[in-house]
Amino acid sequence: MKLKDFLLSSIVSLVIVSCAREVRSAETHVAVKTQANPVVELAKSQISTAKKSGTFVSGEHTTQGTVSITTKNGKSFLELEKSFKTSNSGPDLVVILHRSDNVIGSTKPPSYPLKKGDYIILGRLQKFSGAQTYAIPNNINLAEYKSAVIWCRKFNATFGAAKLSNS
Repeated sequence: MKLKDFLLSSIVSLVIVSCAREVRSAETHVAVKTQANPVVELAKSQISTAKKSGTFVSGEHTTQGTVSITTKNGKSFLELEKSFKTSNSGPDLVVILHRSDNVIGSTKPPSYPLKKGDYIILGRLQKFSGAQTYAIPNNINLAEYKSAVIWCRKFNATFGAAKLSNS
């Protein structure tokens, strides 16, 4: 009787251990598959190319840093780099694209006022310094705009402008 019990428990143990190994190897295989796909998707979504870039020149207030126009997944963005900094004196600062390649040189000091129709507003300035991104609407022909500008809408004052050149 003891031999029969021993053989039966040995067979049951062998079956349990074999099943557990198969489950573990199947789980490992599934885990590897689910981890591989998000990495590929993440890499695809982070592909970006710079089209144009420039360095800010001060207008009415000190403005410095670099700006670039990039494309990610078919959408265009204006990106102020982490070196960007402007004055916090404006009550209504916006980021715009302007048709002129020399905004500061083609306008009059001290405020360097802009004419309607020469620019498109991308959005309110998010912060006075550091990296920030602004979406460019798909219907905008970027070839028509040659500068990025920080502009006070309320007082029509240009804080700074950057001529955009091909990267």
